[in-house]
Amino acid sequence: MASTRNLPPDAASPPASGAAPRFAPGRSVDVICLGRLAVDLYAQQVGARLEDAATFAKYLGGSSANIAFGCARLGLASAMLTRVGDDHMGRFLTDTLANEGCDVSRVRIDRERLTGLVLLGLKDRDTFPLIFYRENCADMAVDEDDFDEAFIASSKALLITGTHLSTGQVNRTSRRALDYARRNGVRTVLDIDYRPVLWGLTARADGETRFIASEGVSAHLQRLLPLFDLVIGTEEEFRIAGGQDTLSASLAAVRGVTRATLVVKRGPLGCQIVEGDVPASLDDLPVQRGVEVDVLNVLGAGDAFAAGFLSGWLRDAPLEDCARAANACGALVVSRHGCAPAMPTPAELDYFLREAAVDPERMRRPDRDATLARLHRVTPARTRRDEVLGFAFDHRNPFFELAQQTGADEARIPHLKNLFVEAVAQTEAALGLQGRVGVLIDDRYGQDALNAASGRGWWIGRPVELPGSVPLVFDHGRSIGTTLASWPLEQTVKCLVQFHPDDPAELRIEQEAQLRALYDATQASGHELLLEVIPPKRDGLPNAPDTVYRALKRLYNIGLYPEWWKLEPMDAAQWRAIDALIAERDPYCRGVVLLGLSAPVDQLADGFRAAAASRTCRGFTVGRTIFHEPGHAWLAGRIGDDELIARVRRTFETLIAAWRAAHDAHRAQSADPAREEKAA
Repeated sequence: MASTRNLPPDAASPPASGAAPRFAPGRSVDVICLGRLAVDLYAQQVGARLEDAATFAKYLGGSSANIAFGCARLGLASAMLTRVGDDHMGRFLTDTLANEGCDVSRVRIDRERLTGLVLLGLKDRDTFPLIFYRENCADMAVDEDDFDEAFIASSKALLITGTHLSTGQVNRTSRRALDYARRNGVRTVLDIDYRPVLWGLTARADGETRFIASEGVSAHLQRLLPLFDLVIGTEEEFRIAGGQDTLSASLAAVRGVTRATLVVKRGPLGCQIVEGDVPASLDDLPVQRGVEVDVLNVLGAGDAFAAGFLSGWLRDAPLEDCARAANACGALVVSRHGCAPAMPTPAELDYFLREAAVDPERMRRPDRDATLARLHRVTPARTRRDEVLGFAFDHRNPFFELAQQTGADEARIPHLKNLFVEAVAQTEAALGLQGRVGVLIDDRYGQDALNAASGRGWWIGRPVELPGSVPLVFDHGRSIGTTLASWPLEQTVKCLVQFHPDDPAELRIEQEAQLRALYDATQASGHELLLEVIPPKRDGLPNAPDTVYRALKRLYNIGLYPEWWKLEPMDAAQWRAIDALIAERDPYCRGVVLLGLSAPVDQLADGFRAAAASRTCRGFTVGRTIFHEPGHAWLAGRIGDDELIARVRRTFETLIAAWRAAHDAHRAQSADPAREEKAA
């Protein structure tokens, strides 16, 4: 057994469970992650050689960044310390981290180098080819001047991954960060993260090889191990750290230079934790078992494990609880495509562990569990949309009719819709509505307008239905998944369906089948879904106060959970019923937006007042009320571009004022409950 008696005092291990807290108090950051931040391009053809992959999915990647992302998703205050290039991929990475809640203030922009890139494939259960494109990349140029001591001292812990010990530049930078950490009571964590190719030990295209013995690498790691309080690695990674032929001997060698808590990942078995001396036989160490699952992709599972472990460790949880969370995070990620986006949320972890305790065999395929899939979709951080003030000009037939009525060339309609985008942009700027405006735009006449609206942070809806179709037909054919494959993810899929709960069974079943196909397609593509439900006014169908309520209830009953509903104005009692239904069936629903149905402004304002008390109504998307008159005048040649924009803005901004006034009045009334009685 290895002795730790002669180790330096700064290598002291964290206190045991029940002792003083592991971390210095008053730190604003839980963990700073120093290391790799790159783009992962994952082959979407599972079972193919990387040579035969045809399409790739783009994800955030890099071990340190995956851990920072996973920690943020699990509710920790994480920060990333690295560099990205002054390029599109660097901006994608910083946006992705920031959207998850990770601090990117110390992600420096390197104007001389490009962001790193990795190509990855999923050939079979044991073959995961990958190629690192990291020649002089940005994150390997992170410098000592990129941060100061105060930044490191603001955290409870500093995590470094092994790649950032592999060259002189990043090794010096890592040492400086570790020195700052040791001086300021910051706990230090090493994820060994051994990639032989990144140490120059394999051919450049051989990123798949996970272990090559190297006396030089082992000696280098052992010089740095005394500076760490927690070390995480696989069996192969501890073998490189210890430099011995067996895991047991390597752990003993590691223990000879550091008192750190050692966490050994044992794959499907779980993990083992070494706090004191290394036993003569690893069989004497308890195995912290996890949930065994079928493997799709091992890439990123170790990063998920580290994030899960830290989510407990940084909260002073017992090590057994840390291991339980770590094992579960790793199990979920190996069952999914990608690394960072596969990371679970607390809600997913709780559900997975609870269900696995009851029926572990069912949880061998977590990717097939509908509840888990839904939690993975709706519980990560999403762009807030507390208010949607929307202009809808996704109409197709009404614009064709306007062109016919005015004798205008149909080819002018795309330019008209571009002018609508300009009107919305001016309204947003004039009223300070950043993050609150929305548009509905089609791709038949509005593709240029869609392109112009993208990238602004607007809520954008795009229709898929063939206008007027009953039963529902998709505008671009039955293969709705193929249609969505080319859509930007920022666009919400909008579908208008004339659906009545008392429709004849044959019609209702056909429409429900189409909606199911659409719902499944959006689950696969990642787009949000807006269902616009308008019960038709046909002979023999009741038009009762509960018709819309029953229509939504039926769609929930068949397993459809759209992020958004678009509904016609209702009275206060109907809104209370809709609120209760959504709260019961889908608490993760993003909300309801009101449609206009060509109603005059005064009538819409009445609808806004009725909806003001609703807990789920987020705003409106009104179309013909805004565009019909000015659009007709413009197509007829009676007004020019500037006047069109002015008229559109006038009506749109009048509706925004009416919406805001209705909610101001409701808030005032809620603050003075006696006001309504006095008024009565």
